[in-house]
Amino acid sequence: MTELRKAVEAYWTAAEARDWTAFADTLADSVVYELPQTRERVRGKEEYVRFNREYPGDWHVRTERIVADGDEVVTWTHFTVGLSAMHGICFFTGDEDGRIIAISDFWPEPYEPPVGREHLVERY
Repeated sequence: MTELRKAVEAYWTAAEARDWTAFADTLADSVVYELPQTRERVRGKEEYVRFNREYPGDWHVRTERIVADGDEVVTWTHFTVGLSAMHGICFFTGDEDGRIIAISDFWPEPYEPPVGREHLVERY
């Protein structure tokens, strides 16, 4: 298991537990967090921890899958805020110390499939 994978696992565990000290320990001081869909960026460990600590609502996150390859890790998460649920895809890059240096977070919206392929698929 790579050091970065361990850091990402600890990151999600700490986020769910609201353990902001452990969460911060997974991050490089100069971490950059980006949300391409909203074109938002947060720079620096202190600012990013605060961003998560102050996120509104009673949110919870569960990791569905982790794929790791060297200094890059991708996670698929299930995220809830109150009664709303969504899935997220998060790309992590690590530094030479195994800490998270860059995060790109995607929150795709669910949608109904096009008409005409009902006979080819199973809905779940």
